Parts: sequence; C-alpha cells; structure tokens
Amino acid sequence: MITFNSLGLNPSLLKAVEELGFEAPTSVQEKVIPTLLNDQTDIVALAQTGTGKTAAFGLPMLQLLNAEASKTQGLILSPTRELCLQLTHELEQYSSGLKKINIVAVYGGANINEQSKKIKRGAHIIVATPGRLKDMIRRKLVDISAIRFCVLDEADEMLNMGFYEDIKSILTYTPDTKNAWLFSATMPPEVHTIAKKFMRNPVEITVGTKNAGTKNVAHQFFQVGGRARYEALRAVVGMNPSIFGCVFCRTKIETQKVADKLIQDGYRAAAIHGDLSQNQRDTVMNSFRKKRIQLLVATDVAARGIDVEDITHVVNYQLPDEIETYTHRSGRTGRAGKLGTSIIFVTKSDRRKIKLIENKLQIKIKECELPSPQHIFKNRIDHWVAQLKNTPIKSDLLPYIEEVEQNLADLDKKTLIELMLSHAFQAVEANPKRETLQKGEKSEASSDKKILPAQYKDRFFINLGARDHYEWTTLKDFIRSFLELGKEDIFQVEVMKNFSFFSTHKKHRNLVLNAFDDLLLDNRKISVELTKKGKTFSPKKSKKKKSKSANKKRAW
Repeated sequence: MITFNSLGLNPSLLKAVEELGFEAPTSVQEKVIPTLLNDQTDIVALAQTGTGKTAAFGLPMLQLLNAEASKTQGLILSPTRELCLQLTHELEQYSSGLKKINIVAVYGGANINEQSKKIKRGAHIIVATPGRLKDMIRRKLVDISAIRFCVLDEADEMLNMGFYEDIKSILTYTPDTKNAWLFSATMPPEVHTIAKKFMRNPVEITVGTKNAGTKNVAHQFFQVGGRARYEALRAVVGMNPSIFGCVFCRTKIETQKVADKLIQDGYRAAAIHGDLSQNQRDTVMNSFRKKRIQLLVATDVAARGIDVEDITHVVNYQLPDEIETYTHRSGRTGRAGKLGTSIIFVTKSDRRKIKLIENKLQIKIKECELPSPQHIFKNRIDHWVAQLKNTPIKSDLLPYIEEVEQNLADLDKKTLIELMLSHAFQAVEANPKRETLQKGEKSEASSDKKILPAQYKDRFFINLGARDHYEWTTLKDFIRSFLELGKEDIFQVEVMKNFSFFSTHKKHRNLVLNAFDDLLLDNRKISVELTKKGKTFSPKKSKKKKSKSANKKRAW
C-alpha cells in the first residue's frame, strides 16, 4: 500500500497528516505530490471534487516555501468565500508543525483593510477569490509579483461563474517564472484556453476519466410529472430517513419554496441562494456542516465551493443546463471512499438528456419507480424500530422503571406496541392514497395534505398575507403564539399576497374562531373564517368597520 511517507514529504508535514487521521494518500495525491516535489513543473490535474486536491497541492507548496523570505510566494485562487476559508483552514492544519508560515484569506464580504494589514504583516500564502484579489491589486494593497506558485482551484467553477477576465488580469501581475498548478473536475474549452495561454508545457494528470463521474456514486432517475416534483422529493426522503443531502433547484424562488415545504413537513431543511446575506449564508452552512440541517436546498451558484463531508444524497430537482454542472452536483457525495447517491427528477420530455449524460460521463443512470405511500410508511416504521432498539440506556432512569412497569401492568404487549406506534406517528396517515406522480401524470396533492386525515383537522382563512410582511414561518409563529398553542398545533400554512390559510386540529375550532374577534392590525380588523371542506377560496371584499373605542380593541 502506498503511504504518505513514500511521497517525499518532510517529517513535519507527515506528522500533521498523521495527526489529522489520514492513513493513505488518495489517487490524486499519490500522482500529484511526487510530481510537484521532484519536477517543480506546471500541471493540469483533473479530478472530482472531494478527492483530496487541497492536500495534493497544499502539502508540496508548504514544503517548497522559504519560511525566511518575507514576500508572498504562493497564491491560490478559489471560486467562493466558503471554499477560500476552507482551503485556508486546511492549509493551516497541514502547516501546524512548520514555523513562521503565515496564510491569509482574501475574499469579499469582509473588511478589506483588515485583510490588507494581515498581508503587510507577512503572508507566505494568499488564498483569494478573484474579485477581491483584483480589487486589492488595483488599490496596490497586495503584491504578487514574486510568487513562485500559483494554484487555480476548481478552475471550471471559477470560469462558470464568469471570472475568466479577472483571472487573466490577475495572472498578468505574476512572474513568468512561477509554477502554475491548475485543478479542475472537468475540462471545458475555457479551462483548456487558460492552460494553453498561461502555462508552460504542463504535465496533465487525470484521475479517472476526463469529465467522468465518480465511481462511488450510484446514479438514479425518476420520471415524474412537472407539477409532481415535490411529492417525488418527499417520497425519496421518506424512503431514506437518515438522508443528509443537497437538493439543487434552478431558481432562488423555487429553492426557498422547496425548503419551506420541507420545513412544513417536519424536515430539518434550509435554503441557500443569492438573496441571502453573507451572514445568513454562513449561518446556514455552519448548521449544515454540524448536521443540524438534514437537507440543504440550493441554487448552483450559491452552492459553488461548498465542501461538506458525509453527504449521502444529491437530488437534482431539475436537470441543469450543462452536463459539467451535473458532474459538480453529483461529485458532492460519494467522497473519501464512501458511497453516495445522485437522484434526478425528469419529465417525459427530458428523458433524452439522461442518455446524453450517460454518454458524456460514461456512467449508467438507473431508472427507478417511486414507492407507494404504504411502502414509505412501512419504511419509516422500520427505521423507528431500529432507532428504538439502538437507543442508549439512560442509567439515571432505572429508579423509575418499577413504577412505570406497575402503571403499564394492565396493558398487554400488543396494546402497548399500538400505543407506542400511535404516539410516534400520530400526525401521519397510515394508509394514504397513492398520488399520481409517475410517467408524467399531474398531481393535485399539495405538499402537506397528509399531516392529518381530513376528518381530524380544520382549514382556516385569515386576512393577513405577504403585504403584511409575513412568510409562512413568521405567520405560523404569530398564530401559534397568539392562540397559545403548541408547536405542532398549527400546520399547512399557505401565505398569499393579501390573505393566508392555515390548519389546526378540530378540537381547536372554537378557540380559533373566537380568539381574533377584537384584534386590529393598522386599524384593520383581523378576520378568521372556516373554509368549506378544507378548500381554499378568494374572499369577498368586506367594508371596514370602525371601532367605537380603540381602548376596547386589542392591537397587535
């Protein structure tokens, strides 16, 4: 077996690698590290995201640096702030045993003067996004005229994001004597142009096949109706209760909409897209990395550069326009030798694209049938049973076991199991009707009609909506708080422009109908009505009634 020790790394770096728990180099590390250490040449390395490319170029760069020299010697360009910070963190870990090595991250959305001060104090390596670095060069806040090594990481991603001109401009400020190392998952024409124009006889290292998908990913597709994608997503998630994955959508609006529906259905989900502030994006990504979020719903632009371990599934809510984009999406799972699954939802008219992907990436995409609701429900019960059997015993509960046993003594085993199941799945319909999701058929079902059977719930209209600055989460919280109900008592919240709908258990009907009688919002009476047979409707305009005494009304 090939070891890191056989690659030519010095003892300090080998110790750092060992402390990080790496036992053997990946294929790209095995091929790239000796080449860079021994030949000090330009290289073009083609390998999937998540194959260990950071160590492949980071370890040789750290070993070849002159720690005594004060000028910047290494430059690494990355497509996004998230990847920039991640690369910096990894390089700092690798260099933990080296003295006087300073690594500075340069990216947008942070104080440019603070970044400039760090560089002036000495930066052996600068890890940067193209836009911020170009700005700092223009302001003469950074000097890259003496660098020895320049890395273009995720080169195809940077070019897809429109950084071609920025990269060309930045490279004109670097010396011709530098070694250029280009790493990319795919080799589109733009990447080839960069390599030809700015590199000198680069050695090409390919791990796997050019533009091919990783072998650790199982590729599947489901043919669904255009309006049935969300029901298909629920089915996939229902069959994989331990899923930890990414769902890719085309637009910011759809991304948020899908995330909201997942949250309504009780899943730990969040959206990440261009309309979020950088702080919001950071919060979402930190939660996802710590697995507080189970499903990250994202646009391709927002997700670029995100590198999270142990992703089990990637779901293509729609196919992307470019096959290279599909390669990057699917490459986020099946990493570090683990298996992953990439799922595609396609309509009948999109089926032909499946063959194109198979031919281009040299993979086989298996067509799958969506499971029945009953099959999904049984799978959830099986998962619940497995979790129950694997629950660690809390020793501090032992003193109470005898008392509980006495309280349950009048129940036979079957009744006790029935009660446990009913408690665990009280908000789920055990025998739902099958939805028409496959083979291009349309689905009339909304995303959350199965929260409770119809005979146990009421559907209400309320004259509050988006114009009152509500979205479904904030409106749900307001109604729940105002009625003093529990977290699960308000559900199926649907916000329109001027009004909204929500559902509750039937037992709360009188409370809901009477609680809002005296509530005013901006001198407008808040009206709540019971809908007919749970159907939504557009209410007739009613004349505003002026209150006789403001003191007698409750204002929110």
